[in-house]
Amino acid sequence: MGALKGRHFLKEEDFTPAEWRGLLDLTGELKTARRAGTEQQALGGMNLALIFEKTSTRTRSAFEVAAHQQGAHVTQMDGNSSQLGHKESPADTARVLSRLFDGIEYRGAWQSTVETIAQHSSVPVWNGLTDEWHPTQSLCDMFTMREASGLDDRDIAYAYVGDARFNVGCSLLMGGALLGMDVRLIAPSKLLPPESVVRTAREIADVTGARITLTEDLGAVRGCRFIHTDIWVSMGEPESVWTERILLLRDYQVNRELLERTGVADVKFMHCLPAYHNRETTVGEAVYQRFGLEELEVTDEVFESAASIVFDQAENRMHSIKAILVATLT
Repeated sequence: MGALKGRHFLKEEDFTPAEWRGLLDLTGELKTARRAGTEQQALGGMNLALIFEKTSTRTRSAFEVAAHQQGAHVTQMDGNSSQLGHKESPADTARVLSRLFDGIEYRGAWQSTVETIAQHSSVPVWNGLTDEWHPTQSLCDMFTMREASGLDDRDIAYAYVGDARFNVGCSLLMGGALLGMDVRLIAPSKLLPPESVVRTAREIADVTGARITLTEDLGAVRGCRFIHTDIWVSMGEPESVWTERILLLRDYQVNRELLERTGVADVKFMHCLPAYHNRETTVGEAVYQRFGLEELEVTDEVFESAASIVFDQAENRMHSIKAILVATLT
């Protein structure tokens, strides 16, 4: 993976299909080595800056554990502990941190911010999530589907069901296009990805042979081995948004009936997490009190079923992020 040394990791379309496959192959090699107790540290003595302007469980933990297992040290920063955006511009922050650290991770709202940090940084910059893209998640998801199915990439068919306008939907579309997969985004028409994203994905698909479907029809899950979804609402959004979103998406809940419509006996359910599958969260309880719904994007029955591989998926965040670190730093 020496060809990626010094590269930024900002969004999927920045990579060739061969480079994307190489990152997946390296993920598998590193996971196998970790499980076998034969992992070799490649990042000894390195220091990594992890900036989280948005809260995180899996991404934060995955970057920290991956770095430590490879011998690197990490420094955590957030909106309260750094000057980024308040007293210091992203460009100036990048020029300071890249003098001190070997790599910089950024998680926040704006893709333009991580792009600016990368533009002014002399070390690799990794996108831990923006509103537009979530490439560390899609790399993990591609690896998890490979691992769970044992199939060649081109033989994997999956659907994303729900609100596909933003980071997870767009990244799943682009990641699958790079690998020549059968990618289906199923959502109300106003919740499909921006046309510019779709256009780029189709251009990539023309090269890789990927099949891309965008539709409102839930029948398009037929033949899919994997069903993905993501949360519909977030704390901080006004209740009017909740009402509109839930009314739009109620028919797009992942439940047992939807899995059965795939016609695939061993269909698997995937979710980037967190998931609102019961009332045991602040958001889940608020939705119940407002709308009388105990489950949102996925039923508890599906989430807790044998079809659910969400915790395999969560673990693989660490292995795939480790591959990104090793590939771009060594």
